[in-house]
Amino acid sequence: MLPQDVRREAVTPRARHVGVVVAATVFLVEAIWLAAELPQAALASDLGAITVATWAAVACAGAARRHPTPLRRFWTLLALTMGLAAAGRTLWTVERLGSHELPHTFLIGAVFTAGIVTGTAALLCSLSAPRSLVGQARTLLDGVIVGLALIPIGWVVVFRDIATADLIDPLRTFGLLYPMLDLMQLTILVAVAGPRRPVWRPLTLIGASLAVRAGADAFYVSLVAHHSYAPGHPIDLCWPLSYLLIGVAASHPPPPVHDGLDDAAESPLPPWWRVALPYLPVGGAIIAVVLARRPTGQTPHLVFTGMMALLGVLALRQGLAANENLRLVGRLRRLAYTDQLTGLPNRLMFNRRLRRALRDGPPVAVLLLDLDGFKQVNDRFGHATGDALLTAIAGRMRNAVGGDGDIARLGGDEFAVLVDAARPVAPERLAERLLAALQPSPGEEDVGIHPSASIGIAEYGPQHASHTDLLRDADIAMYAAKAAGKCAYRTCTPALRESAVSRAELIADLRRAVDERQLHLDYQPIVDLATGAVRSAEALVRWRHPRLGLLGPAAFLPLAEETGLIVPIDRWVVHEACRAAAAWRERVPEATVAVNIAAAHLRRPDLIATVTSATASAGLAPRALTLELTESALIDGSEAVLERLAQLRELGIRIAIDDFGTGYSSLSYLHRIPATELKIDRSFVARLDTDSRAYATVEMVTRLAGAFDLAVVAEGVETEEQHAAVTAIGCVHGQGYRYGRPGTLSTLHPHPTPA
Repeated sequence: MLPQDVRREAVTPRARHVGVVVAATVFLVEAIWLAAELPQAALASDLGAITVATWAAVACAGAARRHPTPLRRFWTLLALTMGLAAAGRTLWTVERLGSHELPHTFLIGAVFTAGIVTGTAALLCSLSAPRSLVGQARTLLDGVIVGLALIPIGWVVVFRDIATADLIDPLRTFGLLYPMLDLMQLTILVAVAGPRRPVWRPLTLIGASLAVRAGADAFYVSLVAHHSYAPGHPIDLCWPLSYLLIGVAASHPPPPVHDGLDDAAESPLPPWWRVALPYLPVGGAIIAVVLARRPTGQTPHLVFTGMMALLGVLALRQGLAANENLRLVGRLRRLAYTDQLTGLPNRLMFNRRLRRALRDGPPVAVLLLDLDGFKQVNDRFGHATGDALLTAIAGRMRNAVGGDGDIARLGGDEFAVLVDAARPVAPERLAERLLAALQPSPGEEDVGIHPSASIGIAEYGPQHASHTDLLRDADIAMYAAKAAGKCAYRTCTPALRESAVSRAELIADLRRAVDERQLHLDYQPIVDLATGAVRSAEALVRWRHPRLGLLGPAAFLPLAEETGLIVPIDRWVVHEACRAAAAWRERVPEATVAVNIAAAHLRRPDLIATVTSATASAGLAPRALTLELTESALIDGSEAVLERLAQLRELGIRIAIDDFGTGYSSLSYLHRIPATELKIDRSFVARLDTDSRAYATVEMVTRLAGAFDLAVVAEGVETEEQHAAVTAIGCVHGQGYRYGRPGTLSTLHPHPTPA
């Protein structure tokens, strides 16, 4: 035996299917009965409607039990609506059989009206209906506007050719309200379902039910007004059909969670016709009022009352819309001026406040704060951790600043604080408080997710023509704080400003240097320590600046790396060095040339194309070119970088690890990198004759290189003592002023020189 809950789940879908079949069968029997005009057609019509309405109420109650909590109220109200429909039809049948007339009594009207109220409430609790009371009120008013606008239109269509004496009966006048209420409900359904794509299937069936009922009520009222309705009329089929459609809607399975139950999902904007829907019938209502006037010039009471109510509801709807627009404007302002992650004012709001403070006059100061190492947090722990860190830091900064300044998040990991005349606190004191607040708490430093900060301070002065000048100076000071070792603050001074301007001018000049052929290469010889022969040279770039004269690499290559200009400079160096080396090899066939490659260029996938293009265009054998790469660039390299280096080695290009010993030297990365030689950093060579530990380091690196079958080049050899030391240790090659200063390849003497 299966457990009871399992058997219930197995039987329920089948039971629902059987219920739909039985209800449809009842409807078909009623349809055949009325079409064949069999005896007791009126009773068959009433019993069929009662049966289908009762089944629909049971089906909706079952749906309320099956569906998730957000939809239980919807189906419960629909079950109540169908129950009221069944009760109303039962009262109608009993009273009709007793009086043999159409029983339009107050009790029956109240029951049907209650069903309309619960049905409307169900629509406002549907899957895609507005969640706020304001939104629900707006949707309800839209439906009421449509319904009231249809009163004069319906009057003209139904009652225009009816004699005044025949309209004394309230039924003939107020019966028009039933189709009006139906169309009100249909309008509400369109309003709540219109923005969603695709529309939830049960709402489509319920909409079809409302449309059928609205058409039936309108046609019924017209027949009654013209004394042409009799119970058992074919129009009676429309009501059980509307109940059947609702019962079928209740048999559908619950929707998936993502299909409308997720309140966080963004609702699409409604189409234009949805916005205009409640106002479209108003024009027709105005025309109908003119046509509905009697020959005496009077307007029927129902039409007049309906138009007055319509004007009142329109005024209420517009007032609600105006209030909603004001709330929306306020929300948009908050979104426009607030950083959504931290809740702080954003750059736009900060600039507004800064401009206002500058208009009020000094003293005004700006503190610009940038987190140090925040990118590494994102890369290592992910953006979710980075966002949480930014939120926590924003809270600490807010507490540190307090009422002494306006704090804002400008974007990314950059924050700013405004100190104006109303809060005369020393900016330096505020910077110290911020740095103290951002110190890691116990335990935070161990996990490595708490970066430090650098702060730049700029105080308003006569040199600031606008708020952008003040922000620029704060930015200058902030970069000075970073250069000072980070976790510090600096105040912008004329010297810093002048240095920044010079730096900006130098960057602008550097952008033109390659195109205007201002760069050139010198070559420093690399000698064979055993023979003194020069068979290789390192290409060193120089910049003939039109105003500053000849600049060495240290004066401009760091700027080039910061700005990304290092890549085009590297390309030029590789091509020029290959061209010069090809000419040199005509005199010295075994000669090779070494070129430094920046880390940014190493990470680019077009490095191989650049190198192969340079060697091919110069006619240089690939084995005659050595690419020198720093340890830090290699250690930070990805698997793609290592694969790129392997491809270069397969082509014959040699790989040298430059400045070896100054980075993160380890045996593991020597196993992975396809290097051919190590270049011992000059800082070790310079201390060979005075520091035993430096001597031991060079000796150890030389033995390590031998174990890995790597050639060794000792850099920075300047004295005879250093030359003797590296030779005694067993270094294969040497480079430095002891063997020659950088110059053209034509000045290099390839033959052995005396020791």
